[in-house]
Amino acid sequence: MPTVGARPGLLTRDLALVLGARGTRAFGLGCLSVLLGVHLQRLGLSGAQVGAVLTAALAGSTLASLVASGLADRLGRRRLLFVFGALMAGAAVAFAFVHSFPLLVLLAFAGTFGASGQEPFLTIEHAIIPQTCPPSQRNNAFAAFSLVGAAATALGALASALPGPLERGGLETAWAFRTMFIGFGALVLVMLALHARLSSGVEAPLVEQLPRSPGPRPRGLLARLTALFALDSFAGGLVVQSFLSYWLFSRFGVAVEQLALVFFVGGSLAALSFPVSAWLANRIGQVPTMVFTHLPANVFLILVPLMPTAPLAVIFLLARLALSSMDIPARQAYIVSVVPAGQRTAAAGVTGVVRSLAAVPGPSLAGALMQAGALSLPFFLAGGLKIAYDLTLFALFRGEKPLAEGEAPPRLGPAH
Repeated sequence: MPTVGARPGLLTRDLALVLGARGTRAFGLGCLSVLLGVHLQRLGLSGAQVGAVLTAALAGSTLASLVASGLADRLGRRRLLFVFGALMAGAAVAFAFVHSFPLLVLLAFAGTFGASGQEPFLTIEHAIIPQTCPPSQRNNAFAAFSLVGAAATALGALASALPGPLERGGLETAWAFRTMFIGFGALVLVMLALHARLSSGVEAPLVEQLPRSPGPRPRGLLARLTALFALDSFAGGLVVQSFLSYWLFSRFGVAVEQLALVFFVGGSLAALSFPVSAWLANRIGQVPTMVFTHLPANVFLILVPLMPTAPLAVIFLLARLALSSMDIPARQAYIVSVVPAGQRTAAAGVTGVVRSLAAVPGPSLAGALMQAGALSLPFFLAGGLKIAYDLTLFALFRGEKPLAEGEAPPRLGPAH
């Protein structure tokens, strides 16, 4: 149920804290996602080794998400948020001083940072959000959550240019990069402080109040959704932001400061798209919003490696980034709308775990393809698979609607 005292249209204290934690974490991860591949290459790692480190981060994220989905409601949502944050902060600081490939893989796994670092936290935060607002505001709450994350990620990408000024100021290159990882660890501590201020109202409802089973309708629907999400996530794992940064750096020699600007603009465009996503979801429905915004983004993704120059590649990449995240708030709101309240952590966790698990092979496969000389193949594979996901999702789910609750579910328009 919404936090006590919540009224439609008003930002509750718990929702504000969740948004603040999301923004703090996203800023740090946005910075790290640009620097990570470049940092690993500067350490002398091969393309396959870079892919292995990114894969380890995805695998660690998957395991943490699995733990969150199974144990958060029993052990306490706030408690697990603290555990995941402490691991992330410690691993980030240690990462700054490690050069050994096996240790880098281990730290990436334990810290779950990189492109996948949001997932363990999102599993819990997605279950919390419906308890901080009435159902009629759910689309808007998830859009705000995504907007804050995207805006902070964009600013973090811009901040990834800081090693350049630090080097020009006299700091050694190694220490310029170390400073960024240490700074990320400090940001995670800020996130921990925000999570610590959440009220007991964000914890799971009492077990006695929970339904024992989501019932055949949501269970079957979730199974089909999860299978499709796995396909989409596997494709996304081929082109994570750290890989895109590494690809531009390797293919065109784009400097770190220029990469920072590219991903800042891309993140800003993504952030601006979320209010539009909420507006569309309230009018045409969540599933049509997911498909009609995602499909053209994947066409742009396929066109990126076909461009002969860096500016043209960046233009199509930015076009893709402007549209590719518009499905996120609609998808998040849809998942928590098709199961009873007591099943939301499990539903968010299961779909998140499957998405993370499906993405695990992606970076290693992309790195191996690049090392073999097939620089463009990850883009073609990812774009083609994502288009197949979009068309199948629309065919199977355009007529599905949320479960009825004690209160009205998020407003959906007729399927088109």
